[in-house]
Amino acid sequence: MSKYKYNCLNPIAKVGLKLFSEDYAKIEDMKEADAVLVRSASMLEMELPENIAAIARAGAGVNNIPLDKCAGDGVVVFNTPGANANGVKELVIAGLMLASRNIVGGINWVQTVKEEKDVAKLVEKGKAKFAGKEIEGKKLGVIGLGAIGVLVANAANRLGMEVYGCDPYISVEHAWNLSRDIISVKSKEDIYKECDYITLHVPLLEDTRKMINKETLSKCKDGVVILNFARDLLVNDEDMEEALKSGKVASYVTDFPNEKTAGMEGVIAIPHLGASTEESEDNCAVMAVKQIKDYLEHGIIKNSVNYPDCDAGTFAQGTRVTINHKNIPNMLTQFTGVFSAENINIANLINKSKGDYAYTVIDVEGSINSGIAEKLKTINGVLRVRTLS
Repeated sequence: MSKYKYNCLNPIAKVGLKLFSEDYAKIEDMKEADAVLVRSASMLEMELPENIAAIARAGAGVNNIPLDKCAGDGVVVFNTPGANANGVKELVIAGLMLASRNIVGGINWVQTVKEEKDVAKLVEKGKAKFAGKEIEGKKLGVIGLGAIGVLVANAANRLGMEVYGCDPYISVEHAWNLSRDIISVKSKEDIYKECDYITLHVPLLEDTRKMINKETLSKCKDGVVILNFARDLLVNDEDMEEALKSGKVASYVTDFPNEKTAGMEGVIAIPHLGASTEESEDNCAVMAVKQIKDYLEHGIIKNSVNYPDCDAGTFAQGTRVTINHKNIPNMLTQFTGVFSAENINIANLINKSKGDYAYTVIDVEGSINSGIAEKLKTINGVLRVRTLS
């Protein structure tokens, strides 16, 4: 009989699922699952069974998952940042080309004359209408230097663009991966003022929602090109339409068509293809499965969006107790008191916090009775207790 059970709300690439050992069983009924893997299916209105300990989103965005509710129930939610970064990067570069060379307009025009007798001559006469610009030597502003932004910046730099990058919260890892030729600026205002092309690679937060609007566009160069392969709501569609009509914006490339932008003149609308590659789906599946396994088997948290990362390493003997709890004072004292009362020595303890929630891992030698977990569960603020052995 399998030790763990998982449910897939969407098709997950086989290259990832095959990483599950014989200790895991795929089941169709989520009510019996220990973990859930999901891509785009909405979980916002779902009632999650108490036995679900983890959810892994095979992708970066998690707005289809009720993060706060999950955190409050002690359910760790993972995503897979960077797994689809190369796929999105390549499409951003394609977007640059599409916008600068009017390729889409030219292709559509050819379809209108394809039945004519002398198409070749018509093409030679009409192609001047679709003349564009080369991107070499132009200035590209990259707002957000995470896994995707860094790849875009480096690729554009290799294509001969003068690249400006802005991210006050860039990680050490991403900073190391950024080419030394990228011009780092502290303010988005410098991007708006200097750049011919601007590409967005930031999450949707309160301070980034509709960040591209009438005010910010007024600071841009005339004829600027805006590319959005991050989140739809980063751009104010009404303000963008006005800017396109006036010529302030030459082209808006978006991977998120909606009722407004799908038919808007001057918009190149791509049907959310950023991560739609076999390689990206495989990478996301592999990362998601590894995260689920690490958490269920060893209590390791990596790339969670609602709980802190916490790695106590793997363990081969003894018992590991993991506790999801609220980030409030005096919790550790109460935890250790439970073990002390039973005369159990703690070999290792790690505690991490993230916002309102925290996670504690306690290792002890030998086995413990079920009463320990039950006592821990009664402590005010404790949301979930798991015993691994």
